[in-house]
Amino acid sequence: MDVEELSYSVSLAPVTLVVLVLLLGFTPVEGQSQVIGSLQPIVVSPGDDVILPCHVEPPLSVMGLTVEWSRPDLQRDPKDWLSRVEYVHLYRDNREVPDMKLSSFVRRTTLFPDGLRQGNISLKIMNVTLADEGRFQCFIPKLEGRVRSAFVHLVVEPNSAKNWTTETPIQPRSPQTPDLRGETDAKGGLSSRNRLSLVVVFCVFLTIMGVGVATYLTKKCQEKQFLQLFKEPTVEVL
Repeated sequence: MDVEELSYSVSLAPVTLVVLVLLLGFTPVEGQSQVIGSLQPIVVSPGDDVILPCHVEPPLSVMGLTVEWSRPDLQRDPKDWLSRVEYVHLYRDNREVPDMKLSSFVRRTTLFPDGLRQGNISLKIMNVTLADEGRFQCFIPKLEGRVRSAFVHLVVEPNSAKNWTTETPIQPRSPQTPDLRGETDAKGGLSSRNRLSLVVVFCVFLTIMGVGVATYLTKKCQEKQFLQLFKEPTVEVL
């Protein structure tokens, strides 16, 4: 490789680096799970049962993890800074832990054991009261991901037209956090959107490489022709 070829290779290095960065940016990263709640408030009437939707994307089993449901807006006693944290519902070591539960929610909340295997951590609250209205937080402390908690706003309205009583978990798609199903399919592969993006990036890479090679060959051809024009004619000796 001569000096010109070396210079040409060096000049393409930044372009190649940019393309590689783009390709890596579209590669799915394992362990990027997210907890997703609901941006839309859940409206229910007093006395009804309600399910606060919350789940993990992409789906994975959370049977062995800790799941915390709490009321972050509840005010603590300002005179008792050492008061313990109390939960709406606490799931730990594959079972509910009632010892640290808010008294107003005793025997009124439950998770869905079968749903935990698919990452469903929705909370069912029975016999809703006006005092239940407010913001709830679902949190998985040891989840390996970017977003480990989400919020659900519960609105309790007498004679509400909306009745969220159900025996099955509700898992709406929420724009609260990025939807990883747009990034990967259920098996962890690239979605059709990202496949198209990779094709576009690859075509751009080929175009850049093609232009670079064509420019190099054109330059070499012009230099060859230039040298031929100024080449000294040979003198024939008789």
